[in-house]
Amino acid sequence: MRQPRPRAIPGTSRRDLLRRTAASVAGLALPGFAQFAFAPAAHAQVSAAGGITATPLADGLTVLNGAGGNMLARQTSDGLALVDSGAAADRPALVGWLAEQGVDRVAAVFNTHWHPDQVGANAALGAAGAKIVAHEKTRQRLRAGYYLPDEDRYEPGLPPEGLPTETFFDNGSTTVGRWRIDYGYLLEAHTDGDIYVAFPDLDVIAVGDVVSPARDPVLDWYGGGWLGGRLDALERLLELGDRNTRYVPAFGPVVGRAEVQAEHDLLLALFDRFVEHIRLGKSARDLFEEGIHAGLGREFADPARLIRDCYEGFWAHHNALVNDIV
Repeated sequence: MRQPRPRAIPGTSRRDLLRRTAASVAGLALPGFAQFAFAPAAHAQVSAAGGITATPLADGLTVLNGAGGNMLARQTSDGLALVDSGAAADRPALVGWLAEQGVDRVAAVFNTHWHPDQVGANAALGAAGAKIVAHEKTRQRLRAGYYLPDEDRYEPGLPPEGLPTETFFDNGSTTVGRWRIDYGYLLEAHTDGDIYVAFPDLDVIAVGDVVSPARDPVLDWYGGGWLGGRLDALERLLELGDRNTRYVPAFGPVVGRAEVQAEHDLLLALFDRFVEHIRLGKSARDLFEEGIHAGLGREFADPARLIRDCYEGFWAHHNALVNDIV
C-alpha cells in the first residue's frame, strides 16, 4: 500500500428487427454461435439502433460508447469478447448494435468494476451463455448490493445470471478464440473491485474508471477507492504499457502513455499536499477554501467533490499517512 514520501508542497444507437430485438432484450436469446460478419468501418459509425457509436481501434477491436461507459468489443472465432456491458437503461442500444453486426454469440464479458455503467447488460448476456469475468470483490458487491451515500439508498444486487462466473484476486489470463486476454487487480483505485483488461497482441489496455481524461477523477471512497490506491494503480498501468500502448478509459477518449503519466503526476502532487495538510488537522472545507487543488495544471469541474472524496478516502486509510496518526 502506498506510503507518503517526505517532500515539499508543490505549487499551487432492418428497424423491425431492431425493434423486436430491443423488445425482447430482457431475454436476449443469442443462439449457438455461427461465424458472424464483423467488419468495422475505417471511422466511427452510429448504430441504426440509436445510441451506440462504434469506433475501430485496432484489427477486430472496436470502442463502443453511448450506452453508459465505454465498452470494448473484440471479434474472435468463438464469439465476441466485451469489456463492460454498459448501463441498464441503454441495454436496448447494445442489443441493437449486436443485432446489426450479426453477432450470434457473446463469449465473454469482462467487468472492470461493479458500478452500474459497467454491468447493465450482465444479466441478459449471462443468461444467453456468456461467461462473466471480474474481480471477486465485484462479484460480492453485485451479489449483495451496495449503499450509495450521495443518494441515501441501496442499489440492489443483480440476479444470479448477471453475476460474474469467473473471479480472481490478483491477476489472470484467458483465451477467447485464439486471442489471449490478460487481466489484473488495481487495488483500491476507484472502487475495491477495479481491474485492467489487456489485449497484448494489440497493445491495448482497458482501464475502466482508473484513468479519467475527460472528467474529474472519481474516488468512490465509500466503495473502497482512495487517492493512494489510484496512484499505485496508475503506476501499475504505466509498467504494463509503453509509448505505443493505448489505454481505453470508461469515459472519454483513448489515451496514450503520456496522458496516463500526466494524470499520475498531477494526482501525486495532490496526494503530497493532502498528507501535509491533513497532518495539520485541517478539514475538507479548509482544504477547498485554501485552494489545495490550485496550480496543478488541470481545471476540475467539481473541485469541492473531488477534495471531499480525497479527504474521506485518506481517513478511511489513515494508517497509510504516518505511524503517529491514529
